[in-house]
Amino acid sequence: MATIKKFIQYYKPYKGVFFLDMFCALLVSAIDLAFPQILSWMTKDLFLQSADSIFRALPWIGIGLLVMYLIRYAGRFYITYQGHVMGARMESNMRQDLFDQYQKLSFSYYDRNNTGEMMSKLVSDLFDISELAHHGPENIFISLLKIIGSFVLLLCIHVPMTLILAAVTLGMLLFSAWQNQKMREVFMDNRKKIATVNASLQDSLAGIRVVKSFANEELEHEKFSRSNLQFLRSKERNYKRMGIFHAGNNFFQGILYLTVLVSGGYFVASGTLNPADLAVYALYIGIFINPIEVLVEFTEMFQKGYSGFKRFLEVVETQPEITDSPNAKPMEKVDGVIDFHNVSFSYEKGEPILDKIQIHIDAGKTVALVGPSGGGKTTLCSLLPRFYDVTEGQITIDGTDIRDITLKSLRSHIGIVQQDVYMFGGSIKENIAYGKPDATMDEIIEAAKRANIHDFVTSLPDGYDTFVGERGTRLSGGQKQRISIARVFLKDPRILILDEATSALDNESERHIQQSLEELAKDRTTIVIAHRLSTIRNADEIIVISDDGIIERGSHGELMKENGLYARYYNMQFEGLHS
Repeated sequence: MATIKKFIQYYKPYKGVFFLDMFCALLVSAIDLAFPQILSWMTKDLFLQSADSIFRALPWIGIGLLVMYLIRYAGRFYITYQGHVMGARMESNMRQDLFDQYQKLSFSYYDRNNTGEMMSKLVSDLFDISELAHHGPENIFISLLKIIGSFVLLLCIHVPMTLILAAVTLGMLLFSAWQNQKMREVFMDNRKKIATVNASLQDSLAGIRVVKSFANEELEHEKFSRSNLQFLRSKERNYKRMGIFHAGNNFFQGILYLTVLVSGGYFVASGTLNPADLAVYALYIGIFINPIEVLVEFTEMFQKGYSGFKRFLEVVETQPEITDSPNAKPMEKVDGVIDFHNVSFSYEKGEPILDKIQIHIDAGKTVALVGPSGGGKTTLCSLLPRFYDVTEGQITIDGTDIRDITLKSLRSHIGIVQQDVYMFGGSIKENIAYGKPDATMDEIIEAAKRANIHDFVTSLPDGYDTFVGERGTRLSGGQKQRISIARVFLKDPRILILDEATSALDNESERHIQQSLEELAKDRTTIVIAHRLSTIRNADEIIVISDDGIIERGSHGELMKENGLYARYYNMQFEGLHS
């Protein structure tokens, strides 16, 4: 019931449409129930009168029925059109809520979940929820009206036969309830299996260049085939259960007709039932059975929509791990003094990645983090904008704990340039403007010039309107990197994080981008993660981090004199460059 109450909340903005939809359903049901009554009156009363009386009455009966069916047409149109629109709008609202929730969730959620499965919840699950939102209340309302209305009218015609009919119907309902429970498990399994198919597809398509470079199409075929066959097996179980369900209910419907014919014949023979009443009774049986069929089909729809909505709630009700604290305030003016006070961090109760790290960075200074992979350099930088929260200790900016600063404000003052640059689908102009969505064209061009990408962009036929391709496939690594630097120039943050920004580039590209990065780092507090040690010789402080924590720190000259790990790394790279 708690789940259904949450589902009902989405009807609130559309109460007017919903109640008018229900009123139209009431009209449609009343007109359907009225026809056998009109036929009964005509056979029992009108047709016993003179021919003149019948001729005078027929035009009025025809006009009355025409008006009724015009009203029924209008009601059906509204139910089908506006009812579906209401369902589509509810689906749109849910999709927006789900997308907004995805935006709020912390990095740790994305570490645990697959993009394809998340897309499955956003697309296929919500379609079934939309169908349930529209057809659910309407089908239940119309069906109950017709079942109750026809049952009362059947009682008026013949009580004993109707009670026999009710006993068969009760057996049918018990069978449906039993099968309904079985179907719920199958539909939930369906949802999980199609999500796995989507995940496999997304993974393979996103890495298609790697797949082709290794000629591993056959391997991807086998991986997708496994998830596809698992979904097929789940669908087969689903259809088997549906087959039992529908065939069983059809059997009971046949038993209902059998009951009417046999018991009706008995009561006609015994003189307690008029043959004309049996004909009307048979008409009402059609009205009685039709909504039962609708309810049977609704059961399948309900299970699909319900299982989809349960999966929807799993995401929407997930609490983001990184949120603003109740006393968090926006950070207005930032000098850029950063302190890591005894910072420790571990992922999901695993082994500590960082243990009691102590770092002080003065405003406007550049600190470089170097050391072997897995030492926690990137993790340390991810803690500053609160992509993850420290396990112990605290991080402060200008003496304020970052947990006491609103997330939006904190991240607006931090610019990040990473090794793996993400380009959004769209133009170069739109990708640069991502650093400041309301930027003017002059500001975008100025940022591009400072990032040394303006000349390249203007050489393109479409200039700044050039489409970059999915994930920037039409651009080289160096071009994408300079666009990402232009984004940060446009953002103009006080604090800068450069996470191996040039490690994936050739020497020529690195030289151009290094100039852009040096320009970007001017007068900003900068943290640099670098494997190419030649790029950080001028850093104010170099900190060497390994699995054992901070093992060396000092300027380039001081660390070379110490002849420790940094000096060994630097000499190895230097020898490699001159071998």
